[in-house]
Amino acid sequence: MKHRISGRRLAAAVLTLSTVTAVTGTLVTAPAVAAAPAARTAPATGAEAAAAATLPVDADVVSVGDTGYLTSREDSDGKTVLEWRKTDGSVEPVGAAAVAHDSASDFVVTSDGGTATVRDMRTPAAPPVTVDLVTEFAAGAKLVGVIGKDLFVQVPREGNYQDLWLYTPDGERTRKVKLSGQGSQVSFKVVASAGNEALVLVTTRYESGATFRTQDSLARVDFVHGGSLRHERDTGKLVKDASGAITHDYTARVESRTEGNRIIVDRAGKLPREILLDSFSQKAVIVGIVGDVLLYGVPGETAGASISPLYAVDLFTSDAQPYELLERFSGFAHAPDGAVHVRGVKNDADGLYRLFDGVQGSVPVVTEVASTGRNFAVTVLGSKVPTTVDLQQPGTRTRWEWTISRSAFAMVTLTHVATGKKVTLPGPDDRSVNPVMEWDGLIEGASAPNGAYTWNFVAIPGGIGSAARASGTFRVTRQANPHDFTDNGSTDLLARDSAGTLWRDDLFDGPVDGHYKSAGRTAVGTGWNVYEHIEAVGNIGGAAHGDVVALDANGDLWSHLAKGDGTFAPRTKIGYGWHVYDKVTGGSDLTGDGRPDLVATDTTGTAWLYKGTGDWAKPYTARTSLGGGWGVYNQITAVGNIAGATAGDLVARDTNGVLWLHLGKGDGTFAPRTRIGGGWNMFTQLVGAGDVDNDGRPDLIGYGPQGTYLYRTTGSWETPFTRVDTRLYDGPGEGSAYTVA
Repeated sequence: MKHRISGRRLAAAVLTLSTVTAVTGTLVTAPAVAAAPAARTAPATGAEAAAAATLPVDADVVSVGDTGYLTSREDSDGKTVLEWRKTDGSVEPVGAAAVAHDSASDFVVTSDGGTATVRDMRTPAAPPVTVDLVTEFAAGAKLVGVIGKDLFVQVPREGNYQDLWLYTPDGERTRKVKLSGQGSQVSFKVVASAGNEALVLVTTRYESGATFRTQDSLARVDFVHGGSLRHERDTGKLVKDASGAITHDYTARVESRTEGNRIIVDRAGKLPREILLDSFSQKAVIVGIVGDVLLYGVPGETAGASISPLYAVDLFTSDAQPYELLERFSGFAHAPDGAVHVRGVKNDADGLYRLFDGVQGSVPVVTEVASTGRNFAVTVLGSKVPTTVDLQQPGTRTRWEWTISRSAFAMVTLTHVATGKKVTLPGPDDRSVNPVMEWDGLIEGASAPNGAYTWNFVAIPGGIGSAARASGTFRVTRQANPHDFTDNGSTDLLARDSAGTLWRDDLFDGPVDGHYKSAGRTAVGTGWNVYEHIEAVGNIGGAAHGDVVALDANGDLWSHLAKGDGTFAPRTKIGYGWHVYDKVTGGSDLTGDGRPDLVATDTTGTAWLYKGTGDWAKPYTARTSLGGGWGVYNQITAVGNIAGATAGDLVARDTNGVLWLHLGKGDGTFAPRTRIGGGWNMFTQLVGAGDVDNDGRPDLIGYGPQGTYLYRTTGSWETPFTRVDTRLYDGPGEGSAYTVA
C-alpha cells in the first residue's frame, strides 16, 4: 500500500482506552479475523536496543518519550512503583502517585487528588514542577489528560457542571486557557491527539423538568492556540469512558447502537468505515492508529491476562479484514514519533513492543523493546510412550505419558498408517503438567489393526501461548486369526443377504454387557449372489489375514484374497468341475504343515482333501480321498484345532441333527468320530469362526432362524463346546435373511 503522508506526520496520534472489536467493507464483523499479512519486524536500534533490557513481569507501560518509557507495577506491600526506563537500560525511580498519565513525551506527569507533578526525564536531576490544581482553579479540580506538559484540567462550576481548562506549567510563562465555554458538561476525558488538536470525550447532561439524561460525544480542540471545543457532527451515543483516535487522515470512536457497539472511523475523502463488535468484543478498546492501520482489542490487567489478541485492520482499503498483530496485550502508550508501545505477547514472547508504520506497507513494524524473559509456549519436557503395543489379550490398556512445561489441555491422536483410521485420546480434565492417557486398543470403535502407527501429541494452553506438539511411531501386534479380514486379530463374520450384498461384522474379542457382539457391520460389496457357496478358508495367500473361496453355479471355484482392510481383491479362478460336490469346508490345517486345507464331499458320500500349497495362484494340490460314509452328514465344518492335538479338526452334523467330532491326526486322516450332542438342526449354518473370544482356541458359531450362538471351545475333545448368547443377526427378520460364512 502507498501512504499519502509521511510516517512522521501520521505518527502524531496520541490515544487511550475505548470499547471495540470488528470490521467489514463498509460494515465489518471483528471476530472473523483474516490471516495476518506478512509481519514486518525491524532490527532493534537506538531506543530499541533496549531489547536487551528486561521488564518485570508485573510491570506495564504508561507513557513513552524519546529517551525512555514509564512503567508501573505494585510492590510487595501493594504500593504503586513508577520507574522511568531509559534507552541505555538504566532505571530512574519516579515518586509514588495515585495516577500516572500517558504524555507521549519525556515529561512524566502524575496526579494525586488535587495535585499534579511534572518531571522532565531528559534532566531527571532537576526538581519536578508541582501544580496545586485547587489553588490554580477550584476545589474538586482534577487532571483528565496530558499532552507533553500540557495539562487538561476539569474544573467544577455552579450547577454541578464542569469546565475544561488547559494549563501549561512553564515557569513565568505559565499558560491557563478555558476550552469548554459555557454548557451542560459534567465530565471530560482527553482520548487522543494529533498535531495541534486533541480529541476529547465530553459527557453532557440534558434536563427536562425533574428528570435528566446524559450523552457522550466527541469534541476537537486546538490546544496549541487555545481554541474552544468543537463538537463532532451527530456522533450518536458513545460508550461511556470509550477511547478514540485521531490522525491527519482518520478519526476513530466507539459508538453504542441498538444492534451493538461498533467502531466508527471517519476517513478523509472517503465514506466512514464501520467495525461491528460482537458480544465477545463489547469491551474492546481503541489502542491507536499507526499509518493507515487501526489497532484495537480487549486488554488484560497484565500481559497474558487479556481475553483478546491485539487486532489490526487496514483503514485505507475498504474491504480489508482484521488480523492479529499481538497474541495478547495489556497496557499501551504513545510515543512522540507516532509509534504505539504495547505490553503484550508476540510469538509467545512476553515483553514491550513498539508498533510503527514504517511507510513500507499496511502492516506495522513490530519491534521488541524489552523482554520479561517469559515465554508462553508450551513445550514437551519428556515422554513415556510405547514403541510396540501387544493387543493379544482382551482388555489390554496401553499407557501414554508426557511431561510438559505448563498445564494445558492435552490429547494424542493415534493413526493406522495403512488405512488412515485414527483415535484421539484426551488428557485429564485438570490440565495437568503430566498428562496421562490410556488406550483400550480400539480404533473407530473396533479392535485396532496390526501394523505401523503414528502418534501425534498436542498440549493446548487454556489461555495464551502456542501449543506443544510431538510425534512418533509405534507398531501394534496381534496373532493372526484365520477368520480375520481386517488384520486386527479379531474374528470377522461374513453374511450375504438375499439381494447379494456381502456384509462384514467385526466382532469384539470379549463380551459386551454379557453378550458377544459386533463392533460394526460394513458392506463389502454387491453381486455375491452369483455364488452358491461362500467359505472363509483362512490364509491361502501368504498374508496375515484370512481369505475367501466361493463356488458358482457352473461348478467353478474362485478365490477372493483379503486386502487386510476388510475388502477383497478381484476374484481369481482356482478350479472347475466342483459341481460334483455338495458340501465344501475350509480353514483347518488337517495335515500339520501350517497351511489351511479344503475338504469337499461328493454325492456318493466320499470326502476329498485338497491340501493347501501356500501359493495364492494355485492354493490347493490335487485331491486325495478321505474315504466314504460322509453322506450321512448334511453339513461339515472345519473348526481348526479345538481339542489340543497337533492338527485341525472337523465337526459334522447328521440328518437327525446330531453333531459329531472328527479329530484330525495331523496326516489328513481322522480318529473315529465322537458324538458331541443333538439338536443342532436348529441352525441353518455352522461356521468355524476362528478365535472369537481370544483365548487361543478356535470357536464355532451356529446361525439359524431361532438365533445365533457362540460355541466357545473348552480344549477338551470329550466336551468341546460351551454355549454363549450373542447379539449377532438378532434383528427383525435377520434370523433367516443371511447366508453366513
